[in-house]
Amino acid sequence: MNVREALYARHSTRKFLSTPVEKEKLTAVLEAASRTPSWANTQPWEVFVATGNTLDRIRAGYQNKYAEKVPVAPETPRPTKWSDAAQKRQQLLHPGIVRDCGEAAKQFGALNQAMFHAPAVIYIAMDRVLSEWSLYDIGAYAQSIMLAAVEQGLATIPAITLMFYPDVLRRELKIPDHLKLTIGIAIGYADNEHGVNKFISERSPLEEVVHFFD
Repeated sequence: MNVREALYARHSTRKFLSTPVEKEKLTAVLEAASRTPSWANTQPWEVFVATGNTLDRIRAGYQNKYAEKVPVAPETPRPTKWSDAAQKRQQLLHPGIVRDCGEAAKQFGALNQAMFHAPAVIYIAMDRVLSEWSLYDIGAYAQSIMLAAVEQGLATIPAITLMFYPDVLRRELKIPDHLKLTIGIAIGYADNEHGVNKFISERSPLEEVVHFFD
C-alpha cells in the first residue's frame, strides 16, 4: 500500500466491532507515527491509550454524565464561528448521511455518545506551556496515526466527543495537570455491516481550495 492508497482508504468509521486490537498493531501504528515532523523536533505529543476495562470505565463515566446532562468541557475549545466556505461544506455532510446510511443515520448521535463502540481510544495531550503551533504538530501526528492504522487493517475516527469530559479521562488515565488534552482517536476493526459506515464525506475540488501561480 502506498501513501495515496492509504489516504483514499482512510475514512471516519462510526461503528467498530468489539474485537480487541492487538497490542502489537497499536505499537506498530504509534512507532510509525513517531516519524511525524514537528517544530525543531519538539515532538509535543503525549499519548495515552485506553483499552479493556479502563476504556469501559471511561465509557461508563461519559454515559453517566450524558444521562445527567452535565455540560461538556473539552480542554481544547471548539470553534465558536465557521467561515462561509466551511459552513457550506458542513451542509453537505448531513444529507449525505441520511442518503447513504438509511435507518442507520438515526443512530449517529448515539454512536458518538458510545464512543462508536471502539475497543481502543488513543488520547493525545501536550504540555500547557506550548502554543497553537504545537497543535499543528499534534494534527500532523494524528494524521500519521490514522494512515498507519490503515496499513495495519484498522479503522479510525478523530472526534471531539471523545474529549468531552476531561475529568473522567484524567481520573482513569492518570493524566498529569501540566498536560492539556487535545484530541482523541477511536481505533479498531470496522463493522462493515453497519449502515453508518457506508457514508464517506466528499471533498472540495482542487480548483476551489488550491491557487497556483506561475
